[in-house]
Amino acid sequence: MKTWSLIVEPEPLAGALNMAVDERLFGLAASSGRTFLRFYQWLRPTASLGFGQDAARVVDAGFCAANGIDIVRRMTGGKLVLHDREVTYSVASADVSVFTGALRESYRLISRALLRGLERLGLAARLADSAPPSYAKGTMPCFAFAARDEIETGGRKIVGSAQKRTGPLFLQHGSILLEKDDALLAAVSRPGETAESFGMTSLSEALGRPVDFDAAVGPLVQGFADVFGAVFERYDLAPAEKEAVRALAASKYASDDWTFRTPGAPPSGAPPSSR
Repeated sequence: MKTWSLIVEPEPLAGALNMAVDERLFGLAASSGRTFLRFYQWLRPTASLGFGQDAARVVDAGFCAANGIDIVRRMTGGKLVLHDREVTYSVASADVSVFTGALRESYRLISRALLRGLERLGLAARLADSAPPSYAKGTMPCFAFAARDEIETGGRKIVGSAQKRTGPLFLQHGSILLEKDDALLAAVSRPGETAESFGMTSLSEALGRPVDFDAAVGPLVQGFADVFGAVFERYDLAPAEKEAVRALAASKYASDDWTFRTPGAPPSGAPPSSR
């Protein structure tokens, strides 16, 4: 039976800090051999860009600035996500006795755990088949369609995830919608997406009752325990780690040089990252 380190953030964090914590856990998974499972929230509505996306093509930065919506760039790939009323999870690990070295297989294992957690909440969900080619190649946001092995219920996407991998070491994080706002996602997205084009739902909508962060996290943690046979010990970042997170957030994730960089070119002073 494996022991995993569990972090449930007590308060919502700004987008730059959330991304910096996930990157720090990625590094700690490499150096410590631990597997980390984290659940967190966002201080303000935040649009996150996939590592390789061109911000000018996928997000309306002017609308975001005028309406108090932050923009960050993830270290993982994937498409634009609007983080707001949701549970966000992340898994960081290099444990090849649990996760395979292949992106798709580790992705499917984590999806199975999420499915089990959703089942414990009372929701019947499934892994999606392939999305239309126009979605894979286009600029539509993450929650427009469910891609292969993402999670949908009633034909609508409810979980969107992305992964970064370096050999056996990986970080996967994703959004589980508590409530949806198609109109706000359409306004944030470019070029001219409409709310009617999004095939997404939320826990509250799918279950027909309000579901908040605290109510969702317990069953989701148990879903990981069920699928991976893991036991969890609470983990808090040490003071030195917290300071490193704050420095990383300020120097990288809050920087326009990182967020609005030219696709394919690393930002000045920062190491390159892979999708």
